[in-house]
Amino acid sequence: MPVSALDCVQPALQHAREQLFTRFRFGQWSRLALVGILAAELHVGGCNFGNFGGNWPRIPHKHQNEFLQSRVPHWLAPFNHANISEHIAPFIGLIVVGIFAAFVLGFVFLYISSVFRFILFDSVLRRQCSIGEGWGKWRRAGGRFFLWQIVFQIAAWLFLLVLVGVPLALALVAGWATDLRQHVGRLIVGVILLGGLFGVFVLAAAVVQVLAKDFLVPIMALEDLDFADGWHRLLAMIRPEMGRYAVYLLLKLVLSIAAAILFGIIAIIPALFVVLPAVVAVLAGRAAGMGWSVTTVSLAIIFGTLLLLLLIYLIALVSVPATVFFPAYALHFLAARYPSLDALLHPAPAPPAPELPPVPESPPPFEAPPLPPSAEPIG
Repeated sequence: MPVSALDCVQPALQHAREQLFTRFRFGQWSRLALVGILAAELHVGGCNFGNFGGNWPRIPHKHQNEFLQSRVPHWLAPFNHANISEHIAPFIGLIVVGIFAAFVLGFVFLYISSVFRFILFDSVLRRQCSIGEGWGKWRRAGGRFFLWQIVFQIAAWLFLLVLVGVPLALALVAGWATDLRQHVGRLIVGVILLGGLFGVFVLAAAVVQVLAKDFLVPIMALEDLDFADGWHRLLAMIRPEMGRYAVYLLLKLVLSIAAAILFGIIAIIPALFVVLPAVVAVLAGRAAGMGWSVTTVSLAIIFGTLLLLLLIYLIALVSVPATVFFPAYALHFLAARYPSLDALLHPAPAPPAPELPPVPESPPPFEAPPLPPSAEPIG
């Protein structure tokens, strides 16, 4: 039975190979891609933000307006005037609606992802994905995990507010904002310390999230616990083996980086099928002299959103092996310490059917002896 994090890599690979490639079923791949998206289990990276914030040329203030007018494209020329507010005013309502819709959609997606986290766990454990059946089966457990997500988000934002707000308030009370030149050294030291604390906070939050989705979800699912009792059960399992769990987290980070690079390269193929037509459509619209208005911006947002959703699904489709591997890796690691999960992940082989005693041959059917020939009459 695998015990260490390294020992669980090969069984997880074998698990993914058996589920996906032993008997290829496109329907299962397509469902697992959708489950991976809604469970927020995507392992694609490779984003490059370029030289953002690099060496920008200094522009004399008196010639800044002429410089901007010469560099702004002609199709953005209406926005390059002093009365820019007149051009933004028609879009204020659209911006407000977009922000509100993003907030509502984020809240709804958090609930959906909480339920689909259990559906993904069940799909990998049983090696069979069924979205409709899984939703009915795990909706209550997903609701309890959704409450944990809300509590965690609120706690994280409050802690972040205290982490940033308290040092900022102390700096303002000490008068650092009134004369920065006298407090440059203290300000630099404070920023470095604050950055270090922020890094520790981000690392701790990431560890909590990984432990929750990898280990808390199986415990809540198998024992029908709420998140408080689930955490109590999980922490009792972690305390005796904190070193092994730390190695698991480090190894998963390495594997996640490798998967992000690998599937990021593979995702270039579906990305080209979506991005190239979109670029051609934008260039054709510019060549036709189309300008930006509320109608065109709304249409661009709608079609852009549809193309983005299609791109995300295609990327998730080619990333299904990673979507199955990482939950399987967590299950095999936890199963070595959790007998209830191990019994489901490695079911005992069914006992052979007992051999029946040989059936004796039936005797031949009874046949009456032949009758003697009848005597012939005399005379």
